[in-house]
Amino acid sequence: MYRLKFLDRAIKDLDGIDRSSQKIIKAKLEILAEDPRALKSNIIAIKGETDLFRLRIGSYRVIFRKNELELIILIVRIGHRKDVYRP
Repeated sequence: MYRLKFLDRAIKDLDGIDRSSQKIIKAKLEILAEDPRALKSNIIAIKGETDLFRLRIGSYRVIFRKNELELIILIVRIGHRKDVYRP
């Protein structure tokens, strides 16, 4: 099982999302922490970035890094698909 860590930006992103979507995102993140392979069909590597991945949750995307040695998933950004890839 992985531990989830959030960057301050990701926490701010999550706070700006409506409550019902937050619940869905949090549930998927719990599944991701337990077994990332369970969401394999919704995870892809981001092109041009090393060890950066995208998890698709409906219209929302979670950008994260996975550290296999320490079993940590670092949540970098959370947002709507049209906005999440912008700096």
